[in-house]
Amino acid sequence: MQAIKIHGGVSLEGTIPISGSKNAALPLMTLSLLTNDSFILSNVPELADINTMKCLLEQHGASINRLDNGNSYELKVEDLLSSEAPYDLVRKMRASVLVLGPLLAKYGQAKVSLPGGCAIGTRPIDFHLKALESLGAEINLKSGYVEAKVPKHMGRLKGGHIVFPSITVGGTENAMMAASLASGKTIIENAAREPEILDLANCLNLMGAKISGAGSSIITIQGVEGLNGINYKVLPDRIETGTYAIAAAITRGCLKLTNTDPNLLEAVIIALEASGVDIEVGEDFINVDTTRKIKGVDIQTEPYPGFPTDMQAQWMALMATADGAAMLTETIFENRFMHVPELVRFGANINVHGKSAIIRGSENLSGAPVMATDLRASVSLVLLGLATHGTTIINRVYHLDRGYEKLEKKLESCGASIERINIK
Repeated sequence: MQAIKIHGGVSLEGTIPISGSKNAALPLMTLSLLTNDSFILSNVPELADINTMKCLLEQHGASINRLDNGNSYELKVEDLLSSEAPYDLVRKMRASVLVLGPLLAKYGQAKVSLPGGCAIGTRPIDFHLKALESLGAEINLKSGYVEAKVPKHMGRLKGGHIVFPSITVGGTENAMMAASLASGKTIIENAAREPEILDLANCLNLMGAKISGAGSSIITIQGVEGLNGINYKVLPDRIETGTYAIAAAITRGCLKLTNTDPNLLEAVIIALEASGVDIEVGEDFINVDTTRKIKGVDIQTEPYPGFPTDMQAQWMALMATADGAAMLTETIFENRFMHVPELVRFGANINVHGKSAIIRGSENLSGAPVMATDLRASVSLVLLGLATHGTTIINRVYHLDRGYEKLEKKLESCGASIERINIK
């Protein structure tokens, strides 16, 4: 079993290049199911979740070749081998359910295991299924699988009116992909507005889809007969960007984050500036400089463009080192404070009251043996380990490998004492 060992207390200085967005790359990879042409994706991060999606698409019949530069892939589905997404793959990652919409739209049927992949809440896929039913799909739940088909008399999915009761990123993505090849017009109301949604729409439109309104709460899609293969570059990872920005702040260091887009994380930048961090933004970079005291700042997670839930654990770690107190309110997931007991092992002063946590900054923090519970929780432990004196051992680091490309190398290049070790 692997763990990460950190000797903390070093201010980080240097430059970190930001990888492509995992949350954008995963739905983009499934677009290969919507066309018979070659589909090339660049700026794809090297992550466990990407490999899981690669394996899933290959068992559907996709040929996937890594191109010379290492972060580009050519995907092509000439013949569908299977319309089933099996439990052994889907359980590893919730995003596997994103093959449901493309399989239904292109091939008229799909059998997808109910998803797993995360411990931060129930996150049912009811909204995905109701959206697809609005497009004419017949759906049954049987033996832990979603069995979906297009009725023979329809031929293919038909346009419809989808109203999500609450915002769902994956549900919006599945609906967009399915509606792109449906007959007629589809309107999606209360659609997710995340940058990854806009990125997906941009790619689909370049493939020949007719989508308008992406990035707003109402998306309109006019279905087309077929889609073409293209070359497309995945947008930068805004959560990775925010994480390394906090790495600079929590170690009281200075980092330049390159190959990114500051416009994607305005809420995080605003919160960092309010806490005392100096931020300089350029077209494709962010300079993060921490020379002043960090003070407590209250935040509440919200759907985009609000403060992202995927940055909540990292913000909590920073606030544990701040001067004063901060209140953090989680509105997206019901079980996303599982990292609190592990942060407390460092000496952090955190009290949870329902959906809110009160963090009182402390100077009496020290390294500790801790255990990761999910992807973003695991990186919050890395951050606090970097900030505190002494040695930190983080167990169950496979969570990190799902969402952070070359984490140790990137941090080590900026002065961190961090290494991956084997433990019994």
